[in-house]
Amino acid sequence: MREKAHYHFNLKTILICFFFLLFLFLILRSSFPYSQHTPLSTTPAATHPENSPQSCRPSLPNSPLTCTKIPPSLAHALVHYATLNITPQQTLKEISISLKVLEKKSPCNFLVFGLGHDSLMWTALNHGGRTVFLEEDVEWIAQIKERVPSLEAYHVAYDTKVSQADELLEVATREECRVVSDPRSSKCELALASFPSEVYEVEWDVIMVDAPTGYFEGAPGRMSAIYTAGLMARNRESGESDVFVHDVDRVVEDRFSKALLCEGYLIQQQGRIRHFTIPTHRTTFGRPFCP
Repeated sequence: MREKAHYHFNLKTILICFFFLLFLFLILRSSFPYSQHTPLSTTPAATHPENSPQSCRPSLPNSPLTCTKIPPSLAHALVHYATLNITPQQTLKEISISLKVLEKKSPCNFLVFGLGHDSLMWTALNHGGRTVFLEEDVEWIAQIKERVPSLEAYHVAYDTKVSQADELLEVATREECRVVSDPRSSKCELALASFPSEVYEVEWDVIMVDAPTGYFEGAPGRMSAIYTAGLMARNRESGESDVFVHDVDRVVEDRFSKALLCEGYLIQQQGRIRHFTIPTHRTTFGRPFCP
């Protein structure tokens, strides 16, 4: 997520406008009455609107409540990107692919491989959900957290190299790598088993693979990250996970995403990002690793 810094001010302006429009959308949406399934009189905040954490109060006597307070994550994102000279690494069209999924699924559980200048954006787009970042560089975590301390980020280590990609792609075809299980108990060499325990205990609705570093031979590469993301999706109790892989213009991301996330699960590609939707394999006995 931080391999290259882009100074495209036009994109920065578009992103600022996007967050402003998202803010207006939230304000307009809040003007509609609450669902009939939750009577206003059943909550203390409805009885005393001035005490509501969302600053909800009736615009007119006996009228439905309206919420006028901007969500903190969105407010922080607006200020952050309005004052930042570096724009996110993904293009507007690439971000839009993930945005459509988050609009449908958020608030949800969102796991991101990589921590960068776009991390606050992902957190804001998943407002009300849980967004977790996995990062290889301890110093980089400290730098980002100093600016945005609210982000939930964990340091992770990788023991692979891009130079091993061909060998690891062969490893991925072995029987032990086609068995769906918790990554911590997998026999596959590609499974990442040293993440913080809470990462394995959550069913991730959306997973973004935009790390670790993978643009030179000695870099860790995303071989294991892609495999583990697919394994987590297949191992969920029910439903499906949307998995995104960025930088598919590179050989490793291209080959490993097609082989391990499967072309049969590929939904679309926009620029350098691919979107896969992977269903659980635990509820269908005998389902093949790839359709």
